Amino acid sequence: LQEVTASSRHYVDRLFDLDPQKVLQGVIDMKNAVIGNNKQKANLIVLGAVPRLLYLLQQETSSTELRTECAVVLGSLAMGTENNVKSLLDCHIIPALLQGLLSPDLKFIEACLRCLRTIFISPVTPEDLLYTDATVISHLMALLSRSRYTQEYICQIFSHCCKGPDHQTILFNHGAVQNIAHLLVSNSYKVQMQALKCFSVLAFENPQVSMTLVNVSIDGELLPQIFVKMLQRDKPIEMQLTSAKCLTSMCRAGAIRTDDPCIVLKTLPCLVRMCSKDRLLEERVEGAETLAYLIETDVELQRMASISDHLIVMLADYFKYPSSVSAITDIKRLDHDLKHAHELRQAAFKLYASLGANDEDIRKKIIETENMMDRIVNGLSESSIKVRLAAVRCLHSLSRSVQQLRTSFQDHAVWKPLMKVLQNAPNEILVVASSTLCNLLLEFSPSKEPILESGAIELLCSLTQSENLALRVNGIWALMNMAFQAEQKIKSDILRGLSTEQLFQLLSDSDVNVLMKTLGLLRNLLSTRPHIDHIMSTHGKQIMQAVTLILEGEHNIEVKEQTLCILANIADGTTAKELIMTNDDILQKIKYYMSHSNAKLQLAAMFCISNLIWNEEEGSQERQDKLRDMGIVDILHKLSQSSDPNLCDK
Repeated sequence: LQEVTASSRHYVDRLFDLDPQKVLQGVIDMKNAVIGNNKQKANLIVLGAVPRLLYLLQQETSSTELRTECAVVLGSLAMGTENNVKSLLDCHIIPALLQGLLSPDLKFIEACLRCLRTIFISPVTPEDLLYTDATVISHLMALLSRSRYTQEYICQIFSHCCKGPDHQTILFNHGAVQNIAHLLVSNSYKVQMQALKCFSVLAFENPQVSMTLVNVSIDGELLPQIFVKMLQRDKPIEMQLTSAKCLTSMCRAGAIRTDDPCIVLKTLPCLVRMCSKDRLLEERVEGAETLAYLIETDVELQRMASISDHLIVMLADYFKYPSSVSAITDIKRLDHDLKHAHELRQAAFKLYASLGANDEDIRKKIIETENMMDRIVNGLSESSIKVRLAAVRCLHSLSRSVQQLRTSFQDHAVWKPLMKVLQNAPNEILVVASSTLCNLLLEFSPSKEPILESGAIELLCSLTQSENLALRVNGIWALMNMAFQAEQKIKSDILRGLSTEQLFQLLSDSDVNVLMKTLGLLRNLLSTRPHIDHIMSTHGKQIMQAVTLILEGEHNIEVKEQTLCILANIADGTTAKELIMTNDDILQKIKYYMSHSNAKLQLAAMFCISNLIWNEEEGSQERQDKLRDMGIVDILHKLSQSSDPNLCDK
């Protein structure tokens, strides 16, 4: 290090010369020495050039030329490695450069902006540094009119520093839409492009921005029409893709209808074009991911995309050819693409998941694509977490198909890698994987048995204790599916795994979804007589307590109905019905619900009664007498006059 830095030391020494002219010459020589030379950049940083350059940049006594040259050198240092940027940040370069923007000199302002742009586009720079002082954003908006360079750099800074709704709101409230819109028709391509990128991040998942953009017009032309012009095939690919992203965000936010011609005839075909294997890797990735987002919730768009340009087959190439045909001659490109091939696989899985979200025929086509199930199974065990998540999403989408659960899923024993994914995965993956497991545990799925044998009950019971709501719902949902028409041993295992304590915890969960699924589980556990009697003999007291708790609580009609159906199941047991007959409180509640204003609850309460009074069952006479004494018959008389035919019949 000493030898190397010795040869660079004279550059730094000259910055301390007393003659301003020599200092300026020193900075210019330094600028020429560091251009494109990462080693030299690192040496100068180690030798302490940065604090001195920043000092000269901020000195009122420095000439504008010197200050500008300092900003240029700092920008060049920032162009090096991420460590260089960290060193610059540690020296508080950002406040110094922002201060520089207050200068009247345009060349100096541009140099400061160019350096700020380079620093902000580095992944090591925290975006929030742009928002610490509220006056910065409004000053940047004001500088947008100064030159095409200020326009280009400021838009680039905004698009890199706009991460999430808070940043979108700040920029929106400072007039970003009005200030940037006219730049879309600038005669500089770079300015147009940066403005377009700005809108694509501002509008993403943001209805407020999207609704505003739809009504903005520039020279009498509405923004969506300008975006559509930028989608045309003769425009550069980057421009086509970015305007497609803008229109996609506006469509997903509800600002443009999904059947609008600009989506159906322009945006969707443009994104499908980007998936072709002639395109570069980044373009194929971005095209597929944007298309997946565009069609995610709309079945008509899914159908349209699935028949556009053989898209389903075209996506199979994402697993085979990381490089486009034209790039194969370029060895550097080939190396880059092989390193990034996992991004293609992720994008393909995402798009397959969206395509197959609703339509059975599309799912069938996807699964019949060569080696598709093997690809998904391999994807589940990839090292990249993004690929694993996308593969699970794809599997989840396909698992909505009864047909596929019975065939392809069985042939490929998909449940094995899925169970493996569920062991200590991050929440994001767990949520989708456990949803998929719910589907694999439906009664007609042949995977149900092997999943049980591989320790699923324990795993699902632990999910029901998660802090994460979606995981609690999925855990209990999967157990509910598992208990449906299951044998007694499985039901006992579920109850043992959950523990009464946890059951009560779930029944008092603040989320109605968790509550409904837990009641569904109880209802499935309490089906078929021998099972009802067995479970009520071991857990009867607690279950009756839970039922009372819910019927007394402030719950919606569906919850109460489900609870009364559980009671009706208990009433169907041979010995279990005594738990109702000896509990006057519960009997009074059944009576109350028979006269309720809601017909669903009245019907459910009558089911309880009819299950208690079958003539051919032992003890029916005593039960009938007791119910008669309670005034149940009078209520039945009244209900037989009801205008509701169902109630009348019952």
